[in-house]
Amino acid sequence: MNIIKSKKKFGQHFLKDLTIAKIIVQEFDSKTEILEIGPGNGVLTNFLVEQKFDKIVAIDIDYRLIEYLKSKKRFQKIHLINNDILKIDFSNLFKNQFSIVGNLPYNISSQILFKILEYRDRIGIVVIMLQKEVADRIISSSHSKKYGILSVLIQTFFEVRKIADVDSNSFNPPPKVQSSVIKLSRNDVLNIGVEFSFFKTVVKSSFQRRRKMLRNALKNLNLQDKFHHDIFSKRAEELSSDDFIWLSKYLKN
Repeated sequence: MNIIKSKKKFGQHFLKDLTIAKIIVQEFDSKTEILEIGPGNGVLTNFLVEQKFDKIVAIDIDYRLIEYLKSKKRFQKIHLINNDILKIDFSNLFKNQFSIVGNLPYNISSQILFKILEYRDRIGIVVIMLQKEVADRIISSSHSKKYGILSVLIQTFFEVRKIADVDSNSFNPPPKVQSSVIKLSRNDVLNIGVEFSFFKTVVKSSFQRRRKMLRNALKNLNLQDKFHHDIFSKRAEELSSDDFIWLSKYLKN
């Protein structure tokens, strides 16, 4: 039974499955400084406290939930913040590298993932609950219909793995969709040879017209004179993340 009633406008579906919560937290080293996105009623937060992380910051847009967690003695050493995660500057929260955990609000999960990419060089591990459809897109490979913008951008900088599919009955209230837990582990890629913003533009432009060959999909970049290479006869879903890095450098240089 929920202690705080969920609010639809925040896309709240509180995790109640303790087994899943434990599996999620066990993916981290306890020496980690960690950010929990959307602690809700504290199911995941309880396991974070038990594992004794070096520093725990929990952010929730719903002041009722933050006030509830603050009222509990076991959460007194946690940095509890009532704010919109999309407006927070992560660099103000942690001096060193940190990791992220959370049951993401499904209505803004893609926006949160793009924010994670912005801070990619400060983040070690991300273990998050997502709508299964979004999770499947992130972990999909090229030549798949599910393969897309997030697949390429995230796989460029993170190793990705699905940990578990989670039934809707593991939440209160149950969402109308199935969910998945995925793990993103930062890889060694630091410099791809072009600005990330340009790389993201190339990837987005390619997939926004994914049925077209790249020479047509990328016309909005006004680079027609560069379209003589064989790669422009392919479609976006045929390119790996390494191909997109090469393509971006080719177009930029």
